[in-house]
Amino acid sequence: MLRGQHRSLQRLSQSLRPFTSSSSAAQQAQAQAPAEPAQRTSFGGLKDEDRIFTNLYGQGDPFIKGAMARGDWHRTKDLVLKGADWVIDQMKKSNLRGRGGAGFPSGLKWSFMPKASDGRPSYVVVNADESEPGTCKDREIMRHDPHKLVEGCLIAGTGMRARAAYIYIRGEYVNERIALERAVAEAYQKGFIGKNACGTGMDFDVIVHYGAGAYICGEETALLESLEGKTGKPRLKPPFPANVGLYGCPSTVTNVETVAVAPTILRRGPEWFSSFGRKNNHGTKLFCISGHVNRPCTVEEEMSISLKELIERHCGGVRGGWDNLLAVIPGGSSVPLLPQRICNDVLMDFDALKEAQSGLGTAAVIVMDKSTDVIDAIARLSYFYKHESCGQCTPCREGAPWLYDMMQRMRKGDARLEEIDMLWEVTKQIEGHTICALGDAAAWPVQGLIRHFRPEMEDRIEKASERIAATV
Repeated sequence: MLRGQHRSLQRLSQSLRPFTSSSSAAQQAQAQAPAEPAQRTSFGGLKDEDRIFTNLYGQGDPFIKGAMARGDWHRTKDLVLKGADWVIDQMKKSNLRGRGGAGFPSGLKWSFMPKASDGRPSYVVVNADESEPGTCKDREIMRHDPHKLVEGCLIAGTGMRARAAYIYIRGEYVNERIALERAVAEAYQKGFIGKNACGTGMDFDVIVHYGAGAYICGEETALLESLEGKTGKPRLKPPFPANVGLYGCPSTVTNVETVAVAPTILRRGPEWFSSFGRKNNHGTKLFCISGHVNRPCTVEEEMSISLKELIERHCGGVRGGWDNLLAVIPGGSSVPLLPQRICNDVLMDFDALKEAQSGLGTAAVIVMDKSTDVIDAIARLSYFYKHESCGQCTPCREGAPWLYDMMQRMRKGDARLEEIDMLWEVTKQIEGHTICALGDAAAWPVQGLIRHFRPEMEDRIEKASERIAATV
């Protein structure tokens, strides 16, 4: 009995020996392996050699001679001949997220276009209807670096197997339109676009179309309706534009900045582009900063730079010093504002601002110092969205005017305290209940105001009540 147990123990120890030795070997290898590089915690300070938009301030020639000297149209033929699958793969590897506000992965979005034609042509539609209050980034590209956009159209068209690109430009952008049309004409003259574009055997046209001043046409399906000569009202989805878009053909609507960075990404490699910014928030980005700063500007910087550093480094700080800061709208008028206590540490990327209950949007930073009547400021935005609603959806058509009327009374303090909760409820009845995102855009600024500045609203109502009581 004991002898049998001894043999069993011997067999058990022999069977365990490989596991023990492999485990110790693994531990030894792990000890010898180099430690993983620590994740970056500091971002910003983009070097000049890493800037994509090298003529952002119009200091050089914006047209064909200057553009080619800066590297545009360099061996574009080679990029096109690599084919659609390669272009899409490179864009996916770059981790570029759409620069128009939604932040959807661009390579993935471009890949939704059909791989084989059913007889219908495919189109790229570039959304240059930059009408979001506070946003002025795309206009700098079209004024001073238009060939980056035109070349980007060809690259995007290659990836999406498109026959043409339509650039829908805001009607009020007269100088931008003139510069862009000249750049398109120059590209045709050089043979870069049109028949046998860049000598690749591929035909590709670029058409510039003017908008008529409707903010709603910044929504992709309303833009398609307007391009077709109809009233700019959003379409129900599905069908999505990748299946049924412009003129009933497969189409992808994408932003100016998203398209304009594509050629540089392909030339320098997706790894270079994705080396900037935090995980899932890669690349460089145009930020436009306005309001109460010493030097308002549009600047290209690394994604995930802190909001405070962005303002201090490039705008000379807040007027009157950082302690004079009241609030910041970090991504254009449609995202909720953030008070100073959050602005101290928040990073300028999609995920960080979402965690802060706001959004990167178009990266249009609107700075408000303590001289601002923040309730009045949000009331003005409510007027804008009331005015720009297309009226198709009942929650937006009826709710946006309600928001404006209630905000006008809040601005004067002509309300009851319980009406603040009623105002919040109205925003929730609009948010998420409309065909497009304009309803959300109307609701979010008011929600941000209530979330962060409710005491100021209550104080104004109470003081107004005291004044009325004193006159009775």
